[in-house]
Amino acid sequence: MLKLANVSKRFGGLAVLQDVSFEVQEGQVFGLIGPNGAGKTTVFNLITGLLAPTSGTIAFRGQSLVGVQPHQITRLGLGRTFQNIRVFKEMTLIENVVVGMHAHLDYGVPGWLFSLPGFRAQESQARDRAHELLGWVGLDAKAFDTADNLSYGDQRKLELARALATRPKLLLLDEPVAGMNSGEKVALMDVITKIAKRGFTVFMIEHDMRFVMGLCER
Repeated sequence: MLKLANVSKRFGGLAVLQDVSFEVQEGQVFGLIGPNGAGKTTVFNLITGLLAPTSGTIAFRGQSLVGVQPHQITRLGLGRTFQNIRVFKEMTLIENVVVGMHAHLDYGVPGWLFSLPGFRAQESQARDRAHELLGWVGLDAKAFDTADNLSYGDQRKLELARALATRPKLLLLDEPVAGMNSGEKVALMDVITKIAKRGFTVFMIEHDMRFVMGLCER
């Protein structure tokens, strides 16, 4: 499904990655382990188009991702969370998740400005789907709360729900339990396990060995 071959990345004279090669198979829960500063997040930034490799190839379902814009990569079916939480704290949980769907909505600016019937229908469907995804991560009871009222662990779950809203074929999780306590880690492990059982392919980078070993097949 995802294949990296001899990928290297340099920033000036500094080699951050050197000849990285691996393949993620469809249906897997795949983990990439390494200490902080080892270049794990750089791998995700290369895959999602935020950075370009110095050399090597990156392909998703046989299509090269090198030179493809991040929003186009999202439309191809790669969804991502970030190590540093990126939720909109002044928005409700529902609104945060709907933001993740906008790459697939087609009502356009006029529909949004004038609240045309096509906009209203799609927005209603998007909100229904957002509520469903919040249920997947155990946050449906808080759907209309603002994100700034959430605990740290629940903000992580919200970001996961928003990544799922992009309709990913491959879900990329960047240090999903960074900063969490043990109880929050157990809860998130359960959520990710259930998501994988729904048929999602999951690729995570993490330095918590126990968490990775409890989830990943490879």
